[in-house]
Amino acid sequence: MEKLLLIVFAIINSVFISTSAAREFNFDGANLHRRSTDETLCNQLIKPAGYSCTEHTVQTKDGYLVALHRVSSRNKDQGGQRGPPVLLQHGLFMAGDAWFLGSPEQSLGFILADEGFDVWVGSVRGTYWSQGHISLSEKDKEFWDWSWEELALFDLAEMIHYVHSVTSSKVLIVGHSQGTIMSLAALIQPNVVEMVEAAALLCPISYLDHLTAPLVLRMVGLHLDQMVLAMGIHQLNFRSKILIDLLDSICDGHIECADLLTSITGKNCCFNSSIADLFFEFEPHPSSAKNLRHLFQSMPCASSFASCEVDVNTFCIWKFRFHSHV
Repeated sequence: MEKLLLIVFAIINSVFISTSAAREFNFDGANLHRRSTDETLCNQLIKPAGYSCTEHTVQTKDGYLVALHRVSSRNKDQGGQRGPPVLLQHGLFMAGDAWFLGSPEQSLGFILADEGFDVWVGSVRGTYWSQGHISLSEKDKEFWDWSWEELALFDLAEMIHYVHSVTSSKVLIVGHSQGTIMSLAALIQPNVVEMVEAAALLCPISYLDHLTAPLVLRMVGLHLDQMVLAMGIHQLNFRSKILIDLLDSICDGHIECADLLTSITGKNCCFNSSIADLFFEFEPHPSSAKNLRHLFQSMPCASSFASCEVDVNTFCIWKFRFHSHV
C-alpha cells in the first residue's frame, strides 16, 4: 500500500509542479484514454448497446447548461410504453456515463430501462457533457465557483423539474455518493420534494469522518484542498495529458490500475477489474476545487462541531432539516 501511495502522490505532484497547471489540471494533446470530442454520450455508450437515447439540455437559475440523457429499453415488446421516470445522479468526478460502463446486465442505467422504467441520466456542471453556460467559459475561474450545494439547489433541482414537466409524473431518484448528499439537499426545497416519488441513496454520504480509503485520508491530512486553492487552481481536471501518460506507464506492468481506484474509493468486493480500461476512458470528470474543499471540510464535523468552519455547518443544517421533514 505504501508503494501505491508513493506512486499516486508522484502523479499528483507531477500536476502541481507543471507550469502548465497554474490555473487548472488540464492539458491538450492526444492519448489512449481521451474521448473523441465529436461524440455524444448517446452515440458512445448507449445507442451501440441497442438502446434508444435522446439528449436534453437544462438551464439552471445561475446560467449553467447541464445535460440530461433519456434512455429507453431495447425490448421491442414494450410497444413504446414508458414506465415511471427515474433520474440517476452520479458521484464526485463522475458523470452520466458512469451508469453505462458495464454490460447491459451489469449497468443500472440499462437494467432499469429493460425493466420498463423511463430512465433519465443527469450530468452536473463542469463534467464533460455539461460544460456550457449562458455567459461564462470553462476557462473562466467564475465558471468553477460552486460546490455540491449549488449542484443540489440548482442542477439537480432543475433536472427534477424538467423530468417532471416532460413526463407529468413524480420522479424516482437514484443517487450515488455525492449524488446522495445532493439529493438530500435538493429535497429540502418544498417545491422540489413534491415532484419526487421516492429516493434510493447508494453509498450515501453526509459527514465523511467514516472514510477509510488511505489516499483520501492522506490528502485530507495534508490539507490538499487548501493547497489547491492557494495555488489559484479552480478547476480539477485529472484527465491531463501528463497524468494520462503517467497512468499509461504505471499501469503497464508496474501496478494494477484497479488498485489506484481502491486507494481512493476503498476496497470493493464486487469491482469488475476487466472494465478498468473502459472506466479510465471516460472517468474521471472535472469538478471544482471549491467542491473538493467543501467535502473535505465535513470530515471533522461529527466529532468536533467547534472545529467546523461556517459553511461546513451547512452539512449539519441539511441533515437536521432533512430528518425534520421525514
